[in-house]
Amino acid sequence: MKYYIIAGEASGDLHASNMMKALQKEDPNAEFRFWGGDLMQAVGGTLVKHYKELSFMGFVEILMNLSTILGNVKFCKNDIAEYQPDAIIFIDYSGFNLRMAKWAKQEGFKTNYYISPQVWASRAKRVIDIKRDIDNMFVILPFEKEFYKKYDYKVNFVGHPLIDAIADRKLMDDKSFRIENNLNEKPIIALLPGSRKQEITKMLSVMLSLVEDYKEYQFVIAGAPSQDYDFYKTFIKTDNVSFVTNKTYDLLSVSKAALVASGTATLETALFKIPQVVCYKGSNISYQIAKRIITLKFISLVNLIMDKEVVKELIQNDFTKKNLKLELDKIIAGETREELLVNYNLLEHKLGGAGASMKTAKMIYELNK
Repeated sequence: MKYYIIAGEASGDLHASNMMKALQKEDPNAEFRFWGGDLMQAVGGTLVKHYKELSFMGFVEILMNLSTILGNVKFCKNDIAEYQPDAIIFIDYSGFNLRMAKWAKQEGFKTNYYISPQVWASRAKRVIDIKRDIDNMFVILPFEKEFYKKYDYKVNFVGHPLIDAIADRKLMDDKSFRIENNLNEKPIIALLPGSRKQEITKMLSVMLSLVEDYKEYQFVIAGAPSQDYDFYKTFIKTDNVSFVTNKTYDLLSVSKAALVASGTATLETALFKIPQVVCYKGSNISYQIAKRIITLKFISLVNLIMDKEVVKELIQNDFTKKNLKLELDKIIAGETREELLVNYNLLEHKLGGAGASMKTAKMIYELNK
């Protein structure tokens, strides 16, 4: 079968690539055309647009780039119409993908969505559109199935693909990782400031403001695949800071603690059993708008899945050097470490175990052939 896949972010590239590998096993005749990244391209098929061209975050940033976004929508419609896939698979990236799904359904294409839009966080009325436009929804968070059930929409809970992604990744040992990346023997504090320029700009400077207070540690920035080192270099002012790119899992596996931007990385850090402080700061206008439409008690996936505060969240005005140091001291000292590890283990159990990519691929093949 011919599959058209749309992934607009680094995490989507990762999960889509693993799903594509699984689809190749289910469907030896699988052909792929996709929006995504290097990992998807390595599996095979035709890369139409790289996600690096698609990274817009926040209400203000989206408005500033509206003409580009609308141009991408038009281009995508024409490309799908020309390719005539047997199935379209949308991967997360809801702002763009829900718009495309409405058109695709009207045009008679089979629509599949892997990694649900976060309609449970805001604008729940979007479920009406999802029920209309998406033939098959595959969700990865345990509470999402019950959420959709309230709207009489049957979805498939497949487990979280991060469990597979981490299990399948061959990690460097501590010594090799340090040698390859010119790191010393000091314990490592990992910095994961996000993947988009806007969020990195807002958060990395505050994270790095702690460096002089922790000379017995070394800080290592996990560079996002979508950003070049020259961008990060402008934030680095001292010698006790290093940088790695495309090695986030290796970095987490050898770290003592982590400061992590809200998003998928909080879950990755938890699955590596690393104590963390969750950080978020956006533009003031975007934050004020978001605060009025998002109804969640927490912003990190760890706390949302556990339905309680497992990891500390420092949001917007609370994200200061003083507060960050206070919370980092706690997790370094181990005051909350034992309880944290118990909760991390419970979290992994709730996520449904291994095999998300294969479960999703099997269902997509069966439901669309």
